[in-house]
Amino acid sequence: MTFYPTDRLALFIDGANLYSAAKGLGFDIDYRKLLDEFKKRGVLVRAYYYTALVENEEYSPIRPLVDWLDYNGYRLVTKSAREYVDSQGRKRWRGDMDVEIAVDMMEMAEACDHLVLFSGDGDFRRAVEAVQRKGARVTVVSTVKTQPAMASDELRRQADNFVDLNDLADIIGRPARLPRYIQETRATLPNDEADEAADA
Repeated sequence: MTFYPTDRLALFIDGANLYSAAKGLGFDIDYRKLLDEFKKRGVLVRAYYYTALVENEEYSPIRPLVDWLDYNGYRLVTKSAREYVDSQGRKRWRGDMDVEIAVDMMEMAEACDHLVLFSGDGDFRRAVEAVQRKGARVTVVSTVKTQPAMASDELRRQADNFVDLNDLADIIGRPARLPRYIQETRATLPNDEADEAADA
């Protein structure tokens, strides 16, 4: 990654996209390490995290993360997820944050030298092009190491830099949490047998 110590940086994290990319690569993001890493690479002006939340749900698995981020240096941008029924009749939720990310990138391009977009969504190509015309450099962080690749070819070509998330795994990652039954099995079995149980 090409960063200069005097770069004014802003991070734009598409929460759902980054989660899917990291999960596909087999690790979890450590958001404290992520923030610390980019504070070393320049003057961090803002770190945005975007996610849709299911309202009126008794327990949301993302709520503890969102609360932690909100208290630990991230600017949370959320909206209510919309409910829909898929073709199999299952209840699903949709919460696209593309417009919010694009608008914030355009606004922050005035105040920053370098924008870092954590998403591989090709819909951001025009937004990246627009902020580049304002003079900001753009680094895209996503991955092409999953099947299918999470990063669109058009977005990678438009960005000034592309960083594969897999290359950051040792810096900003931690091992993925395994289901409890696998953790318990691994604690009681020799290593080879535990690995076989995890693969089962």
